[in-house]
Amino acid sequence: MDFCSQSDNLEFMPTYCFSSPTGETVERFFPMGDAPQAIQVDGQEAKRDYRAECVAVPATRGWPLVCYASGVHPKQAQELRDGLRRAGVATEVDRNGDPIYTSAVHRKKALAAREMHDNASFN
Repeated sequence: MDFCSQSDNLEFMPTYCFSSPTGETVERFFPMGDAPQAIQVDGQEAKRDYRAECVAVPATRGWPLVCYASGVHPKQAQELRDGLRRAGVATEVDRNGDPIYTSAVHRKKALAAREMHDNASFN
């Protein structure tokens, strides 16, 4: 298998973010360290947006978020739903037992209610 083939191995390439003058953020895949400082998007120059790439910044989009990492066995879904509601953090749990968080703040409160913490989180 040729690991240098971009079309076959996008999952091995980091995502780089670029912001256009209109405020649109676009994501593109490039080999590690080969991302340009600017690309053309709809005829306009979009500049590399390091802030959008930073994991230490809370996401402003992508919510609601289904969190597989803090999920439970499907048979425990109702128990998780009830426990979070009793803790004051009402949270929907899908049929697979995965909680659905509506914001970063909601996720943090729900994890704290379960005495869990994400060390890779923004706060």
